[in-house]
Amino acid sequence: MRRRLSGLGGFLTLTTDFGTEDHYVGTMKAVVASVAPRVRVIDITHGIPSFDIPEGAFAIAQTYRYSPLGTVHVVVVDPGVGSSRRPIAVKCAGHRFVAPDNGVLSQVLQHADSFEVRLIDERHGLSAPSRTFHGRDIFAPMGACLAAGLPFEEVGPIIDSPVLLPSTAVVNGLGRVLHVDRFGNTVTSFREHDLHQGGCLRIGDQTVCSWAESYASAPGDGLFLILGSSGFVEVSLNRASAAEALAIRAGDPVFLAEA
Repeated sequence: MRRRLSGLGGFLTLTTDFGTEDHYVGTMKAVVASVAPRVRVIDITHGIPSFDIPEGAFAIAQTYRYSPLGTVHVVVVDPGVGSSRRPIAVKCAGHRFVAPDNGVLSQVLQHADSFEVRLIDERHGLSAPSRTFHGRDIFAPMGACLAAGLPFEEVGPIIDSPVLLPSTAVVNGLGRVLHVDRFGNTVTSFREHDLHQGGCLRIGDQTVCSWAESYASAPGDGLFLILGSSGFVEVSLNRASAAEALAIRAGDPVFLAEA
């Protein structure tokens, strides 16, 4: 451990695909506590599907803005750990982000007015980092240092062109399934303004035209469209899984359709 910062306490969030069965998340929290004991840690989720970078990108984009300004967000979905992929820190929209440079911050950066990206200098991590657990050895200590007050300029050198996934924006009436939640609601990349009044979506082998203002007011046995809390249009079923009914998963195409 290179330093212990006990004077300041900020907020740090964790988003990973580690699950909770193993020791990985607890070890990251232990590192944060060792580096910066007064920093408060908030778990966003550790249930990102293994290696699923787009799902990680969706999760952090939906949650970071509800944290206090100045919060540090550590995002570890890192199938390229131990390779030449870069460890980065990003300053954007009043928040800081620490993550592998593999596109997991795409949905944050693609909607930002401006951002600054720095390569994490190895001096901020644990000595002799492993090749398989950079969440513990690089990202957790870097996040803890930032949350405890380390100036962003001290992270490392500025770098250009962070890795970005393809945009989720709707183009020529074609969108994608961004996420399927545990209730089976299918979050699409369509926003309300992407659909004409009374517009429909074609997803799987069905065209859905019915709209509901809430889940409770929706018909009991049919698919419907609803504007979800994320700001995206969802395809849902009342008290059932739309994703199962449609045999749909994240990444599948969704099309604008006529009524």
